Amino acid sequence: MARESPPTPTATGAVRFLLLLLFLIATVTSAAAHIGVNYGTLGDNLPAPAQVAQFLRTRTTIDRVKLFGSDPAIIRAFAGTGIAVTISVANDQIISLTNPSFAAQWVAEHVSPFVPATNINRISVGNEIMASNDKVLIANLVPAMRSLHAALSAVRLGRIQVSSPHSLGILSVSEPPSAGRFRRGYDRAVFAPMLEFLRSTGSPFTVNPYPYFGYNPTTLNYALFRQNAGIKDAFTGHVYRNMFDGQLDAVYSAMKRLGYGDVEIVVGETGWPTQAEPGQAGVSVRAAQTYNRNLIHHVTSGVGTPLMPGRRFETFLFALFNENLKPGPTAERNFGLFQPDFTPVYDAGIMVGQAGDRTPALPAPASGKKWCVPVQNADENALQANINYVCSSGVDCTPIQPGGACFQPLSVRSHATYAMNAYFQRSGRHDYNCDFAHTGLITNADPSYGSCVYAA
Repeated sequence: MARESPPTPTATGAVRFLLLLLFLIATVTSAAAHIGVNYGTLGDNLPAPAQVAQFLRTRTTIDRVKLFGSDPAIIRAFAGTGIAVTISVANDQIISLTNPSFAAQWVAEHVSPFVPATNINRISVGNEIMASNDKVLIANLVPAMRSLHAALSAVRLGRIQVSSPHSLGILSVSEPPSAGRFRRGYDRAVFAPMLEFLRSTGSPFTVNPYPYFGYNPTTLNYALFRQNAGIKDAFTGHVYRNMFDGQLDAVYSAMKRLGYGDVEIVVGETGWPTQAEPGQAGVSVRAAQTYNRNLIHHVTSGVGTPLMPGRRFETFLFALFNENLKPGPTAERNFGLFQPDFTPVYDAGIMVGQAGDRTPALPAPASGKKWCVPVQNADENALQANINYVCSSGVDCTPIQPGGACFQPLSVRSHATYAMNAYFQRSGRHDYNCDFAHTGLITNADPSYGSCVYAA
C-alpha cells in the first residue's frame, strides 16, 4: 500500500531551516564522486566477509565495493548495508554467457537471490579481456554483455549496469592525451559496438589507469600528483600536472574519436603499492599514501581533467587488503589499504569514527526486529522527498542534523535510512508504513552503526 502524498505543511522557521539544510546536503552529495574499493580474496589470513562489510560500513567512507567474482557468502554479507556492490563474471564464462539460457541461469544463481537486500548495482563481464589477446574471447565480449543485460531485463533487473574493465593496453596511442586512440581493428569491431551498448543502457566505460605502471624516477612527482613542471599537449596547448589526468584524457579522446565522448567513465582500479622489489625508486608507504590521498581529493574535487573539465569520477581504489597469496612481483601483494586485522597500512583519508579501535564486532543477531531502509538504487530525489516529508511530520530528525549521532556519513541515502526507519517505527511498524512510494524495504539487519542507533 503506497502512502498518499501529504499536504504541504506550514513550516515553522526551524522546519524551513531543516529542509533547506537537507536540500543543501542533497545537492552536495548528489554531485559528489563515489570512492569505492576492490575487495580481493587471495589471502589465507583475511577476515570473514561479514566483518569486512561491517567494517566498511561503520568505520570508513567507502560506499561501494568491486568483487572479482560472485561469491554468495560475500554478496550476502553486504545485505542491508546500503553499500553498492559490483560483482564479476569470470573470463572463462564469457563465451557461455552469449547463450541466453546460460545468461538467465547465471542471473538466477548469482543475482536474483541477493537483491534487493544486497545493493548489486553493476556487473563486470570479465576483467581486462583485451589484454588476453584471445581473439575468440574478445569477439564474444560484447555479445556476452548484451546477453547478460537481456537476462537481467527479463527479470526486471535491467537497472543493474553491465560493463567490462579494461587496462590502458586498449590504446594504440596514449601520448599526447588528445591523440589517444583504440587499437586498430578493435576500435570499430569491438569498442564502437561496446560503447553503443553502454550508451543505450546507461552503463559506464570502465578503465584501470595506473600511473604506477607508467612512471620512472624522473616522472615520479608527476605520477604522485606532487608539484611538477607539467607536460604540455602540443595539439591542444593543455598542460598536464599529473599522469592520471593524461591517462584518462587519452581514453576519453579514443572514445570521442568514435563518437562516444558522452559515455561516463568509471575508474575500476588504481593504486600504488607500499612495497616492491628491493631498490625500486618511488615505492614506499609514504608514496602510496601520497598517491591515494591526492587521487581521492582530485577525483572528488570537481576540477576534472583538461579535456573533461568539471567532471567527478567514480573511483575504485586497489585494493582493500594486502593479499599474501597473490602471484607475481612483490608489489602485487602490497597494494592494500588495510592489513587483515583492519589496521590501516597508512592514513588514506577514508576512516571515520573512533581512532584506535580498528576491529569491528560481527553484526549482532536481529532477534526478530524489523527496520525500514531504502531499496536498491532508490533515486536520490525520491529519498530526499522522503526525508522532507518525515522531518516535517513531527518525527525527530535532530540525529541527522550537524552534530547529531547519525549526521555522518553525509549522504542522502544514509539520512533517508534514518528518517524512513524513524517514521516506520513511530507509525506502527506495519509493512505499508515502509512503502514510501515503493522506495522502502523491510530488513532484519540492524542498520545501526557506532553511536547512531536505529529504533526497532
